[in-house]
Amino acid sequence: MGDPEIEVRRSKRRRRTVSAYRDGEKVVVLIPASMTRAQEAEWVETMVARLDRQEKRKRPSDAQLSKRAEDLSARYLGGLARPDSVRWVENQNARWGSCTPGDRSIRLSTRLQGMPAWVVDYVLIHELAHLIEHGHDEKFWGWVAHYPKAERAQGFLLGYSAAAQMEPPPSSGDVVE
Repeated sequence: MGDPEIEVRRSKRRRRTVSAYRDGEKVVVLIPASMTRAQEAEWVETMVARLDRQEKRKRPSDAQLSKRAEDLSARYLGGLARPDSVRWVENQNARWGSCTPGDRSIRLSTRLQGMPAWVVDYVLIHELAHLIEHGHDEKFWGWVAHYPKAERAQGFLLGYSAAAQMEPPPSSGDVVE
């Protein structure tokens, strides 16, 4: 994925503490204004590594993702969508997810990792719905609409894409593929 953009914010009120958080693709590191450049560089490296470790603990494994897809299918799609495999992939930069109905495989972009769970769930529902309806017709969107946060998640992904200056989604209203 490459190194994230780093923004260091110095504060005269901050005396000893250092903190960091992700803001989209950027890492913001908050440090005391009194730190030297060498201390700043050391803390930036430490805090980026700490964020990465925290996020890895939060990211579901492929097995957990598969279980989540099974649960979502049962809850919102009557258990009709049964994928043979669900996994994270790093090579999807223009899509949030994809589904191949022929081999019943679902792939989610690692760019979704770290996003709210309800957004990841929406992308899973979208891809699961392709196992029931292959295209993006009314029946397909009817299945997707069973997920109560579908519209909210679509808005989130549209906003994220705009903020990250990504290609806008196709005009069909399909924000996932």
